[in-house]
Amino acid sequence: MKIIRKSQQTDCLTIYNLICDMEAQTLPYETFEEIYSRQLENDCYICLVYEINGEVIGCINLRMEYQLHHAGRICEIMELAVRSDRRSQGIGRCLFNAAYNEAKAQGCLQIEVCCNQLRLRTHRFYEVCGMHNFHYKFSLSLTQTGDYDNKLGR
Repeated sequence: MKIIRKSQQTDCLTIYNLICDMEAQTLPYETFEEIYSRQLENDCYICLVYEINGEVIGCINLRMEYQLHHAGRICEIMELAVRSDRRSQGIGRCLFNAAYNEAKAQGCLQIEVCCNQLRLRTHRFYEVCGMHNFHYKFSLSLTQTGDYDNKLGR
């Protein structure tokens, strides 16, 4: 049976593994778990999971906040990850659609997502979902010096 539901504390390790795979790096689990727990308690965050026969194989993590420059509530996709052996099966689209419906129900004006320039397949995915690339995102590391090449996995 396939369902999409709000994540629970017991989903943390599976979501951690999905996101580490997406980021191509091993994140510190204790810190991840602490942040995940805080997000579960915060109404600004909603994490949805896609489950088949009781096994979580995908997730989408949303942050909804009021933004001055929009004069309204905006939903941002923070992470969308599907287990590597289950990609290209419509699971990401199902999660996106569930996020869209949740954002509408929460009174959001739009959905936004930031995506690394190197993730070309991911860009196409969001375009197929109806999103448009109208913005640039700039970032500056506060912990790393020296090498500023754009690389996945750091």
